[in-house]
Amino acid sequence: MSQDRRSFLLAGGAAVAGLVTPEGASAAPDDDARKFIADHEARVKPLEVAGGLAWWRANISGSAEDFKRKEDAQNQIDAVLSDRTTFGRLRPLKTAKDAGQIQDPILARQIELLYLQYLEKQVAPDLLRRITGKANAVEQQFNVFRARVDGREMPDSDVRNVLKNSNDSAQRQAVWEASKRVGAVVENDLKELVTLRNEAARALQFPNYHALMLTINEQNGDELIRLFDELDTLTREPFTAAKAEIDERLAKRYGVPVANLQAWHYHDPFFQEAPAVFEANLDAPFARADIVKLCQDFYRGIGLPIDDVIARSDLTEKPGKSPHAFCTDIDREGDVRVLANIQPNEYWTGTMLHELGHSVYSSKNIPNKLPYVLRAEAHILSTEGVAMQFERFSKSRPWLEKMGVTLTAPNVYEDAAARTQRNQLLIFSRWCQVMLRFEKGMYENPAQDLNKLWWDLVERYQGVKRPANRNAPDYASKIHICSAPVYYHNYMMGQLFASQVHHAIARDVYKADNPRGVIYVGDRRVGDFMKEKVFAPGRTLDWKGLTRHATGADLNPTAFARDFQAR
Repeated sequence: MSQDRRSFLLAGGAAVAGLVTPEGASAAPDDDARKFIADHEARVKPLEVAGGLAWWRANISGSAEDFKRKEDAQNQIDAVLSDRTTFGRLRPLKTAKDAGQIQDPILARQIELLYLQYLEKQVAPDLLRRITGKANAVEQQFNVFRARVDGREMPDSDVRNVLKNSNDSAQRQAVWEASKRVGAVVENDLKELVTLRNEAARALQFPNYHALMLTINEQNGDELIRLFDELDTLTREPFTAAKAEIDERLAKRYGVPVANLQAWHYHDPFFQEAPAVFEANLDAPFARADIVKLCQDFYRGIGLPIDDVIARSDLTEKPGKSPHAFCTDIDREGDVRVLANIQPNEYWTGTMLHELGHSVYSSKNIPNKLPYVLRAEAHILSTEGVAMQFERFSKSRPWLEKMGVTLTAPNVYEDAAARTQRNQLLIFSRWCQVMLRFEKGMYENPAQDLNKLWWDLVERYQGVKRPANRNAPDYASKIHICSAPVYYHNYMMGQLFASQVHHAIARDVYKADNPRGVIYVGDRRVGDFMKEKVFAPGRTLDWKGLTRHATGADLNPTAFARDFQAR
């Protein structure tokens, strides 16, 4: 992109109406594009707002009635986006845009994004409704599922507590296996959903749904695999060394040989988080902390207040409610909310920093002068990256002390937290390898033995052996595979983005050689940097352009590697 065009886009298109059309060029494509976009917003925005509210209510209550309303709302959106006559108006605008005939870059960018949004829905209406209905049913099953051990239901927080704190291998196994039973509950529906999604993709001339979704999200499958192969090479040896130390400590704790460690000996159901194996108890500082106030104080201090978000949010555990956490922007007008199930520990402190990181990268801080279509984060990976950038502070001794959190043995805590943070980055990178390659394989060949594919990948990339004589759909127990398909690789790309942006702040704002010592607390310059470099462009830039704008370089693993190598 030329510097002139970039500057115009970053200005939010303030001069859209008065943009001079080059001599001899027709203004008709611009006029047609402007009319299409206005019609789209008038029809779709109210439906998207209603859909967001229905989605919010369903995840709070878990009730069949609310999930039915959520499904109906999505069907109404799909009915508009799948309309062949409307798409017939859009296709020549996309052709004009590709030919450079739309002169206004703000209009051109909107046409590109709308084409991708409508393209996904250009399949038979009945097929769209079946996909939505099946996905809705699976999501509800996840929301209402609770692990059951010895006749007692266990919320997700209790499952995590046992896996983190119990020294009884038999109890750990029972709870781990109970948490995985949701996979058997949803397996058949998930397989049918994969078939339906692939059917839709083939109708659009894509080989499978995985390939379709990468295209819709402006990503290239070959480039993606090359990046993850590079990450595999980069992380394999340090991960192997870190896991060897973890395994030695876990084996000693549980009184078993290292060779006998099983999946349930790690501290979460998927080994996607760093086990607490070092001397300090990372949860201790948060046992009596007001986690919500801690987050409010932090974000306010850097000039990104979130008090209004907290006021709209639902943050406590309850029956039927989604056991996970998310942030949603209901209307792109500032109605931003977080769903969470806060417990007084480090995990939920990091989670709240994460979700509230999403909230500040939303219509709260994306300029309102941008048109509706562009008034959102540049990409999935960029909003995940911002969330992860802030999440990392829950394991920082300097950050905690600066925020007024008491540490009883600061030096011991700092050593444990730093090593846990390093392990977390490595462990998560290997877990993301499993998710990317499993979903790719599942959609390319859904008839294969998916249980075998799952555990083959877990053994290869995570070094966790499959339990003997177990043949269960453990892959289906990961909600993202059902409800956020072809999404997970963006978490890992978000980690790269998080490191790269943090290093840019250290360099450009703090003039610091050591990014690890930069903690942002009380520094409004950080909020100003994020607003200008990350939030302001909205979707005027794609994820590649945004990364260059924010950091001065293409997305790459250099900063991430420096972060996980730091001790």
